[in-house]
Amino acid sequence: MIGLEDRQTMVRHIESAHAAGARLGLACEVAGITVRTLQRWKAHAGLVIGDRRPCAERPIPSHALSEQERERILAVANEPRFAALPPARIVPMLADENVYIASESSFQRVLRAHGQNRHRGRSRAPAPSRAPTTHVATAPGQVWCWDMTYLPAQVQGRWFYLYLILDLYSRKIIGWEIHDRDDAEHAVHLVKRTALAEGIHARPSKPVLHGDNGSTLKATTVLAMLNWLGVKPSYSRPRVSDDDAFVESLFKTAKYRPEFPVSGFADLAAARAWGHDFVHWYNFEHRHSAIRYVTPAQRHAGEDLAILQARHQTYLQARERNPARWSGRTRDWSPIVAVTLNPERDAVIGDHLRARDKTQLVA
Repeated sequence: MIGLEDRQTMVRHIESAHAAGARLGLACEVAGITVRTLQRWKAHAGLVIGDRRPCAERPIPSHALSEQERERILAVANEPRFAALPPARIVPMLADENVYIASESSFQRVLRAHGQNRHRGRSRAPAPSRAPTTHVATAPGQVWCWDMTYLPAQVQGRWFYLYLILDLYSRKIIGWEIHDRDDAEHAVHLVKRTALAEGIHARPSKPVLHGDNGSTLKATTVLAMLNWLGVKPSYSRPRVSDDDAFVESLFKTAKYRPEFPVSGFADLAAARAWGHDFVHWYNFEHRHSAIRYVTPAQRHAGEDLAILQARHQTYLQARERNPARWSGRTRDWSPIVAVTLNPERDAVIGDHLRARDKTQLVA
């Protein structure tokens, strides 16, 4: 709703621009109104008396609830037998007694008007589920993901514990440890060692570390270490297993490798030896499908740009040699610019990239 003075000022600017040669429609668009709105203001004294909607008379509908009906709704809803029930249950119970006062929505409106539309009963009121935290990585060292998984031992009921930190952008395993017990001190040591190895102390911006809601990763000692390092913690939504999907997918890749012992590891040394071999294979030999089939180590070091450009040239040369075999463009070997963790919508990536480009231009 635009005030009278703002209307008059806006119209003066539009008329001045129009008199100077600007198109009326474009001038109105810049001002934030349509040509039809401008015409209506001029034709119906909108520039003299302003917006008349606040002063408009709105007659009460003939079928509206009377004051007696509203009082009856309140009295019924506050009866002892209905004190802990919502309108969705009150109305059907009244109908079973051959009584109809008003609809559920009318009950809701009356109770809301009198401040009684709240959760009833002693149970906890349902809380709205928060949207997943979206993080966008456009380079290594911006977003890390970590988690802990169980590795079976040959002794039934015994487990080893794999702690792992993954760089979201490059998919490289930048830190890992295997222990024979689940302890927050192991997580503290891992994140500290990884931060020092990645040299985040010399970076102007520190990474975000996303994990699940496990007690080990949310321990006080872990939070203290993250605060000391300047790393911002991020957590998945409660009881949502796929908010940390990248690490979960990596664990599945690890446990379905041919060399993973189905019967379990003999001891801690065997588990650590397997972990060393797997991490080396994953980082330096495995061509990851989500990053155009380069290795995580190549992408982490920035070598993927030259590799993908060379692949593109190879495909162009192949098409020149046999053009009849190509019905359109060659395979897309362009690098993946941004990687999102729990994207709410595709617009998140675009907004993040535009903001990044503006920041670079200002710098």
